Amino acid sequence: MSHQPLIDYFNKFIPLTEEEQSIVEEVFNERKIKRRQFILNEGDVSFVNTFVVEGCFRMYTVDDKGKEHNLQFAVENWWIGDIGSFHSEEPSKLYIEALENSIVLQIKKEDQLRLFVEYPKFNQIFRVFTENALVSSQRRTLQNISSTAEERYLDFMKRYPHFFNRISNVQIASYIGVTPEFLSKIRKEITSK
Repeated sequence: MSHQPLIDYFNKFIPLTEEEQSIVEEVFNERKIKRRQFILNEGDVSFVNTFVVEGCFRMYTVDDKGKEHNLQFAVENWWIGDIGSFHSEEPSKLYIEALENSIVLQIKKEDQLRLFVEYPKFNQIFRVFTENALVSSQRRTLQNISSTAEERYLDFMKRYPHFFNRISNVQIASYIGVTPEFLSKIRKEITSK
C-alpha cells in the first residue's frame, strides 16, 4: 500500500524532501479495519495517531444512561484520535469505530516525537493540524450553545455534504445533539420551506 495519500496531505502544508517522504513510509504503519471494528475503546490508552486513507470512522462517548454522543467523524485525508489520551497516556473515555471497511496509517507517539526532533517540518505541520482541530472544536462548542437544532443541522449539511451517503441519520442526530425523531422533524420542515 502506498503512503502517497499521507505524503500528499503533508505536501499541502510544506513540501517534503525525498528523505522526509522516506521517513513517512518508515514510521507510519498501515492497518486494514473492518466495518464496526474499533481502533480505540474506552479505558484503553491511545498510543497512536491515525490518518484515514480509505473509509469512515466515528469517535464517540457513552453517558451514564448508555446514550452515545458522537464527537467527530473522519473520512479520507482526515485524522482521528483521542489527543488527550495520546499526549497524557491516560485511559481514554472515547470509542473510535469504523463505519465502513477502512485503511488507515498510524504513527506511534515515540515515532511522532522522533519526527518532531529529527525533521522539524513535521513539528510545524502537526502544529497547524492541531490548531485547525482546536478552531473546529471551538466553533462546534460555540455553535452548540448558541444555535438552534435546525441551524446546527444546516451547518452540518453545508460543511460536510460528502458525509450524507456514508453516515446514518441516527449518527448525524447524535452529532448535532438531537434525537433521530427530532432530526426527522427538522428535515421535513426544511423540505417544506
